Amino acid sequence: MKTQARGYFEGKGAVASVYPHPIAFNLLPHIDTFLENGYTKEEIKLMTEPLKIMGDDSFALSATAVRVPVQGGHSESVNIEFESEVDLSEIRAILSSTSGVVLQDDPENKLYPMPLVSEGKDEVFVGRIRKDPSQPHSINLWIVADNLRKGAATNTVQIAEYLIQHELV
Repeated sequence: MKTQARGYFEGKGAVASVYPHPIAFNLLPHIDTFLENGYTKEEIKLMTEPLKIMGDDSFALSATAVRVPVQGGHSESVNIEFESEVDLSEIRAILSSTSGVVLQDDPENKLYPMPLVSEGKDEVFVGRIRKDPSQPHSINLWIVADNLRKGAATNTVQIAEYLIQHELV
């Protein structure tokens, strides 16, 4: 990434080396190999691992995995559909009282989770909590964690278990 960035700023262009396209100043919606169904192996893993860990396949997951040029960490745009209307203040209260979760949800003051903030930390950072205007019982969240310190699948399971425990799903 550093070599590509240097080449870009020197006017030489960014040449792909590790990935099929340059990664500097770019996003690649391609992690692992593509399967016949159009998903990548990484996306299938993102959709099936939480269900296996929870031992519950009664709900569906969908994912798009994107390679992003950051030093480290995983970032997820998550959409959750509930059985009934949810109160965002209740969701925020639950998340802020959950061990290992740091609520950073004040977009007006530019406070939201970012990979740079999560680097080297055990906590999972959650923010940008809002209703999904396309689905009446759904919310959107932005979740960031240092994947070397906190596995993405483990955190997803912990959040889902907590929501189930509090009868929010």
